[in-house]
Amino acid sequence: MKKVKIYTDGSCPKNPGRGGYATLLIYETETIELTGTEEDSTNNRMEIMGVISGLEALGEPHQVEIC
Repeated sequence: MKKVKIYTDGSCPKNPGRGGYATLLIYETETIELTGTEEDSTNNRMEIMGVISGLEALGEPHQVEIC
């Protein structure tokens, strides 16, 4: 089974308000960057959306480490 590390962070300076997240998927020799924003969100929602976007990007089963 392939292994991947997912590094993620989310932020929303004014809760609720405009927020965003960034996610890095790191395979053996490849790195994929994902980002997203929402106009009406919270910090907690952006944190979890970063994880969700990383998991959704996997096209097949992987052994995942989320950081």
